[in-house]
Amino acid sequence: MTLHRRLGQLIDAFRPADGPPPDSLLAFARWCLSGAWGGLSLAAVASALGGVADVLAAVLLGAVVDAVAIGSPDSLWSQNGLLIAAFVGFFLLLRPVIFGISSATSSVIVGPNVLPLVLSRLHRWTMGHSVTFFDNDFAGRLAQKQMQTARAVTDVATEMVNVVAFALASVLGSAAFLVSVDGWGAVALIVWLGAYLGLIRFFLPRIRSRSSARASARAMVTGQVVDTITNIKTVKLFAHAEHEDRAALGAMAGFRERALDFGVVSSSFRLSLMVIAGLLPVILVGGSIVLWREGLATPGDIAASGAISMRLSQMTGWVSMALMGIWGSIGEVEDGMRTLAPPHALTDAPEAKELERVAGKIDFDDVSFAYGRDLGGLQDVALHIRPGEKIGIVGASGAGKSTLVALLLRLYDVEDGTIRIDGRDIREVTQESLRRQIGMVTQETAMFNRSARDNILYGRPGATQQEIEAAAKSAEAHDFILGLQDHAGRKGYEAHLGERGVKLSGGQRQRIALARAFLKDAPILVLDEATSALDSEVEAQVQQALSRAMKGKTVLAIAHRLSTIAQLDRIIVMDAGRIVEQGTHEQLLAKAGLYARYWNRQSGGFLGTEEAAE
Repeated sequence: MTLHRRLGQLIDAFRPADGPPPDSLLAFARWCLSGAWGGLSLAAVASALGGVADVLAAVLLGAVVDAVAIGSPDSLWSQNGLLIAAFVGFFLLLRPVIFGISSATSSVIVGPNVLPLVLSRLHRWTMGHSVTFFDNDFAGRLAQKQMQTARAVTDVATEMVNVVAFALASVLGSAAFLVSVDGWGAVALIVWLGAYLGLIRFFLPRIRSRSSARASARAMVTGQVVDTITNIKTVKLFAHAEHEDRAALGAMAGFRERALDFGVVSSSFRLSLMVIAGLLPVILVGGSIVLWREGLATPGDIAASGAISMRLSQMTGWVSMALMGIWGSIGEVEDGMRTLAPPHALTDAPEAKELERVAGKIDFDDVSFAYGRDLGGLQDVALHIRPGEKIGIVGASGAGKSTLVALLLRLYDVEDGTIRIDGRDIREVTQESLRRQIGMVTQETAMFNRSARDNILYGRPGATQQEIEAAAKSAEAHDFILGLQDHAGRKGYEAHLGERGVKLSGGQRQRIALARAFLKDAPILVLDEATSALDSEVEAQVQQALSRAMKGKTVLAIAHRLSTIAQLDRIIVMDAGRIVEQGTHEQLLAKAGLYARYWNRQSGGFLGTEEAAE
């Protein structure tokens, strides 16, 4: 392993964070960068050495000028050989080495590691939020916030190392040199520095607030554009390109206004900066000339003071632009922190245990849930399902069928009552272990823009190719998968399916989802209109595969096509968040109640649209 590779390992770029992100800026920055402080400190020291080297360069220049001014040409080399050798050695050896080390620490230790460190922590925390968090925001906006915040934290850390440490060392070194010449020069530098810091204190908070507003507006533009592109087929079907263009232009106009606000304060800052930066050479060089006339300074002191003042004057622009960038980045960090870092609304209990493979007994004990509202959801639901029992769930739109399943998966926490699996309250086990016990196939199947193999493998990472193909065959998906080919020429199980599986038909996506569930082989199986997108011939084949897959499992099947659940052990009829009927298909027909009304209204096995639409 090369030296550069070893340096690159000083920061663990994917180390998990310690605990949740704090809600204050400095604490949040520490949370983001914990584990990187050693590498950042090393880079800061190297950068500070670079600042000291700049001052030493001016001091050596002044010494050479004095040697030339005082000595004669004939004796220059004999009397000042050591000084000249030091001058040459410094500029040809020591200074390049110092700046090379500084560049290496910044480019090898900090640059490649801090961004993935912060981004991985933000991504992990974002994934831990509840479903409600994602329901209430744009997917594109959240992705933009993750990247924007990670980049901003990285920029702040990098600029603090490369600019602030360097500039601070330069200013302190310059002050030390001026004190050695005359104390008044140092006083003049301190007064100028006070005025410079006052200017920064006035402008940077304004830059910070306008940067935060600009970042928020930029993320809104991204969210709007991604929302449109994600639903582009709907846009085209409804011929609403002009409407979406107006919505995007509205978001862009908001961003333009915020960018103009930022530009006004930024340009005012730069103008003020140039004025105050021009004062420094006048003060230091003019002061050195006055001291020289009084016999208190040498020509070399004037040359050194001039070099230092010009360097500091140039540096003020560079440092101020960097500080403006830092403050702008801080505004973006604050904006991202407000969006991404709120506490998780749905968490594991402190003593939560892993849920081992279950038998499949499910109990809903007087469960109520209304999404935080007064109405809707479930009310006092009592349902007890035996291990291996197959339950069908029917009801009109808003009856609570999907809510029942969402609560079982603990996508939300019940507001009253308890849900138990094998006698254990699901709030007392980890969410990950709970969901590993439940396989689910929905009408709106979720596909990743990855290969067909990876999408099926999501059911059980680590499965063999033979197991993947067996699951695909059971779902009647194997044959069409073999015929897939994507734009990059990948074929069969290696072909990518496009974002959300857009390259597949609805029936093909559903069969991939079924294969994924078959491969998972969880003891509890939830089917939410799992075969609704299949044609009759394929559905008949898949239903046979489902019958095999359901053996020994507890099954909850939501269906509008009642013929698909008529043979299940028990059917639950829901209305307005309550269970109003339950029994076998024959028992419910004999009751002549709501289920019988649904059945009688079927045409080809479907409920009437007003009652069945979910």
